[in-house]
Amino acid sequence: MAGMTRAAKTAIEMDGAVGWTGGELSEVRKRLKGEIEELNAEVARSESQIASGDISDSAGDDQADAGAKTYEREREIALTLNARDLVAQNERALARIDAGTYGVCESCHKPIGKERLQAFPRATLCVSCKQREERR
Repeated sequence: MAGMTRAAKTAIEMDGAVGWTGGELSEVRKRLKGEIEELNAEVARSESQIASGDISDSAGDDQADAGAKTYEREREIALTLNARDLVAQNERALARIDAGTYGVCESCHKPIGKERLQAFPRATLCVSCKQREERR
């Protein structure tokens, strides 16, 4: 909690996370864990499809068919990497809940708006800091 304002530290110590009740945090935790399960299933399914793509399947294909298969394979790989990234973000959000820092901006250490976290529970930055980051 180094670098946090006194008010942010006090709010966390009092409530466990800024503006969140224990029940609300339980719901967020449940939602994040559910997403992790779904994403892991999606990753496993995608990896299975990627692995089953036999190189000999494209034997005799013209360039357009080979290109389409390559595009689909690369698309599947990109989607798998994205799903893995979302799993990591969800796990990080769960760790922040456990550490009592959920709902605190990692940049300015002020509370992240509750509405933002309800819409995007993996958020680590408040709206102002996120906008500043995106401008860079």
